[in-house]
Amino acid sequence: MGELIGYARCSTVAQDLTAQSEILASLGVADDRIYLDKGLTGTNRERPGLDQALAAVRSGDTLVVPKLDRLARSVPDARDIGDTLVTRGVRLSLGGSVYDPSDPMSKMFFNMLAVFAEFEADLLKMRTREGMAIARSRGRLKGRAPKLTTRQQAELVRMHATGDYTIAELMEVFAVGRATVYRVLERTQSTTR
Repeated sequence: MGELIGYARCSTVAQDLTAQSEILASLGVADDRIYLDKGLTGTNRERPGLDQALAAVRSGDTLVVPKLDRLARSVPDARDIGDTLVTRGVRLSLGGSVYDPSDPMSKMFFNMLAVFAEFEADLLKMRTREGMAIARSRGRLKGRAPKLTTRQQAELVRMHATGDYTIAELMEVFAVGRATVYRVLERTQSTTR
């Protein structure tokens, strides 16, 4: 039997991977063979920890994941990862249950789990949008506060209008980025039209 390679992921930096790491350890994965992604969603395919885990597995090894939704949040992504594992002769363990993506029954069950993971992600997005719409309608969701006060914005526009200051100098004076300077100037131009 080959090696056990573990993978765990959480969507935000504030979340903790301890529980997932403990599950992987209880399933026999050595601490130095666990690859982690923190602050990356399952729909984001650019996950360095997953790339490292996939690079570490060899033919005969088993990729161990606490749950399928930690590995992928969409059916196409789950199938892509499953196909990669089949091609390389790697088995997949989801919470201790080993699936051989090349076996028709395992493949069907794996695809059903992927559908549920994607459905769960879609429900979460829908609930978030609904909650934001309700908060917005009640005036509780106003977006990010502007970096410059109204008075600072007026001064920036006045200084720019003199022609004595470059964009870089305005960035330095107001301690903001180039995009903020342009946004303030553009907003002023659109209101004067």
